[in-house]
Amino acid sequence: MFDTLSFIGTTLGTILGVLYVSSPIWLPILLVGFFWSLWFDYIKRKGIASREYILLEIRIPKEIKKSPAAMEVVFGAMTGSEGNWFKKYWKGETRAWYSLEIISIGGAIHFFIWLDKKSKNLLESQIYSQYPGVEIYEVEDYTNGIFYDPEVNSLWGTEMILTQPDPFPIKTYVDYGVAIDKDDSIDPMSITLEYLGTLQEGQQAWIQIMVRSQVKENDKDAWKEEAKKQIEKILEGAKLKGAGDDPKTPKVASLSEDQKEQIKALEKSTNKPGFQTGIRLVLFTDKDKFDATQIGGLLNTFKQYGSSNLNGFKPNNTTSVKFPWYDIWGKKVNKKKRNILDAYKRRSYFHPPYKEKPFVLNTEELATIYHFPGRVVATPTIGRIASKKAEPPANLPI
Repeated sequence: MFDTLSFIGTTLGTILGVLYVSSPIWLPILLVGFFWSLWFDYIKRKGIASREYILLEIRIPKEIKKSPAAMEVVFGAMTGSEGNWFKKYWKGETRAWYSLEIISIGGAIHFFIWLDKKSKNLLESQIYSQYPGVEIYEVEDYTNGIFYDPEVNSLWGTEMILTQPDPFPIKTYVDYGVAIDKDDSIDPMSITLEYLGTLQEGQQAWIQIMVRSQVKENDKDAWKEEAKKQIEKILEGAKLKGAGDDPKTPKVASLSEDQKEQIKALEKSTNKPGFQTGIRLVLFTDKDKFDATQIGGLLNTFKQYGSSNLNGFKPNNTTSVKFPWYDIWGKKVNKKKRNILDAYKRRSYFHPPYKEKPFVLNTEELATIYHFPGRVVATPTIGRIASKKAEPPANLPI
């Protein structure tokens, strides 16, 4: 035993000695990396804080004769880059991001887009061009003045993640057959809007979809590279057919119908522009108006986008603990609730203080979960415009 301890002590001493002798080499590199990371974080925070952010409310007309495909065009205006290395690492320039929000306050449904004010004119022109009858207003943030106090209100929240790797698509409006000339189409957002319309006074539900364009890094698009890997994985997992053990007869992959559908879906999904995405759901009510069944209702608003052999959504980082004895006094849960509310209000997802790992959705998938509903959605509590106003100004920049 003493020999073993002696050996361990000698080995440890040798390692420490080597580290000490080589410290003039590795220590400066370590310190430079550490301070560079601190600088980059500081300059990024400074750049973000220097910008002016606004909230736009989009009020929709009684009838929209457009499929969600129109929203895909709008998303085309939301692309952006981080500029060259000087702008990125010295001026703190970051890729533009947006928060697409659908909320219900006591059953009254509203559509919002939060963004950098510099992007306002471009985004407005795109929305007006695709939805001529809408009205767009710059409004006060509805989250202002909202604070969580466990003695006064109840709060539940979660972030949503994908059930499969990013390139596998969710069920989209194309799968639902939503079209301009069909009155019997099923708008995939109808379940969401019907749920939001059931809320009563003293109850609020917020859906926040954070997006920024997917860009190449080191001349590679990680999202598309992952799609190729998944296709290769499917092909490797397929059964091989051949003529016995004859080496002259090549064996070929025998794909099942599900596997064929998966490969086709992966190829189609990554042919459209991608957006890094993060989703938060928050249920905020007066303490005496909280109804636990509404948690299931809010989660179900994303269930219809899932399919068994492709992709879907599931909750992650909820404001709860697995077992009650993990948090007897409720301190952990209350901290989680305050954090998710603060993250929502800051629209923080891609950068500190609430940096999370995003997933990628293409424009078709995004337009499925966020678009302005047409006539096929008859939810009475959607704040629609009673009559058409004048056309948008002709001098809006394009």
